[in-house]
This record gives sequence, structure tokens and C-alpha cells, in this order.
Amino acid sequence: MSGRKDTVVQLREQPGTLDNYARAAFSALPFVKPSGRKSLPKDTLALSGLRVDHDNLAAYAKVCGLRFGDTLPITYPFTLVFPTVMRLLTLREFPFPAIGSVHIGNLIEQHRPISVSEPLDVKVRAENLRPHPKGTQVDLVSEVSVGRELVWRQVSSFLKMHPTGAPKEPKAEHAEEVPPPPTRTLRVDQKTISRYAAVSGDRNPIHISSLGARAFGFPGTIAHGMWSAAAVLQPLEGRLPEAVTYAVRFGKPILLPATVNLYADRTPDGWDLSLKNPKKGYPHLNATVR
Repeated sequence: MSGRKDTVVQLREQPGTLDNYARAAFSALPFVKPSGRKSLPKDTLALSGLRVDHDNLAAYAKVCGLRFGDTLPITYPFTLVFPTVMRLLTLREFPFPAIGSVHIGNLIEQHRPISVSEPLDVKVRAENLRPHPKGTQVDLVSEVSVGRELVWRQVSSFLKMHPTGAPKEPKAEHAEEVPPPPTRTLRVDQKTISRYAAVSGDRNPIHISSLGARAFGFPGTIAHGMWSAAAVLQPLEGRLPEAVTYAVRFGKPILLPATVNLYADRTPDGWDLSLKNPKKGYPHLNATVR
């Protein structure tokens, strides 16, 4: 922690998707975000008494291939905090636009299972603005509590790419060899990702519009990183401890449509997970469950 004095801003309701993306589009205009800003908003955004929509949860579980039950999948609270995260990213004081920022990693700490019936309090703040070889990186910290009990915490790392003068990293060389047999394969297409966009509220054009994807340098639409982070947990259904830490690093985007290899390897203290290209073996995602 930096020792700064944060101001807690209490939101009256969940920020709306259309409003968030209108703000994101406005913040992308060059005169709105002066270049070179090196500080973060001092506001912590808070929302109290949030209730889980059972229909939304059921749709989320279905599109991610997870069970629908009495407790939340460990990745589902991401959809609950995402609107507030977007509101923070689109504040005028935020140092760079939300549009064009890349989600490069995610760390989730679940202290205990969360019941679908519990009222949830959410807090979101930004911290740890720092240089990255490819630009500038920042962490968005989200906390979910039941009363005074912290039950779930997430650190989402975002990268804004821009020239830094740092030497280019050598491209990783992948040996030309047939990947080992996977635990299972996953098939994902535009229909799946459009459904995920609807239930998660993440309607970034790189996921749902071929024109939008090409505008940001992709040859076509790509899967959400947090869809893949949820789907890769399918083999672990019913086997996760009540208190668990889930760390994810995102690799090359999954271009739609795609078939990817899922690997789930048991370790002495948990699981190592990955999603890989079935022909060349490069990773789309690497993760640990501990």
C-alpha cells in the first residue's frame, strides 16, 4: 500500500453498461486524457447490498461450462465488480483510457464460498501504477464483503501499451513438436462469446465486433480472458477447497472460432492449469490453483 488517503465514494446503484462504455469512448479522446499523468484516482468506489441475479448466474454457469448451484463459482464475482471497475477506469483522473488497455493477469483470493442469497458489499480501488517494458501497468483491486467479513478479493492487472524505449524482448521460440494429449478440449465460437458478453457486461468491441477487433489490431474477434479463466476450471468442479487462491496470466488471445487444449495437472499443493493452441502448443492462459 502507498499510504495515500483514499476517499470512499458510495454509489447508489450498479453503474450501467451503456453509461460505462459511453464514458470509455469519451475518455479515449486525446484531449480528455493528457499524456504523462503519473497518479491514480484517490477514490475508492463502494456499493452496498448487491444481490445476485439467479438468472444471470445460471446463464453465466452455462456459457462457461460450470455448475449452477447454491454458491458462486470463484470467478463469478468478477461480473459483479466489473461495472464498478469500469466506472473507476473511466474517471477523468485515471491516467489512461480504458479502451485499448489489456487485461494481462488476474489474482483471486476466495476466503470462503459465497452463497447466492447473501447481500454483498463491493469496494474497488486502483493502486500500484508502474512501468512495464511495453508501457504502463496498474492494478485494480476489488473486494467483496458480507457485513464486516471479507469473503473475496481480486487484483486485476491492466497494461496500457505505448513506446517506452526499452529493448524489445526476444520472441519465445516454440519447438515444433506435437503437444501432449490434453485433459479435454474446448470449442469456443462467436455465439458463445456474445452470450458471455451479455451475462458479464463486458461488451468491449474486440470481443463482439469484427470491425472493432480490427480497429485494435486483431484479425478478428477474440474470447474474453475471464471467460477462459472460468472455462479452464471445468475439470476442477467440486474439487476446489473452500478457501482458495487462483492466479491467472493471459497469453496469446483466442481468435474466434477456436478449439483449444485444456490441461489440468495435479501438484502437491493444488493444480496447474493451462489453455494451449492444439497445433503449435503456445499458451493462451496459464494458471495456478492453491
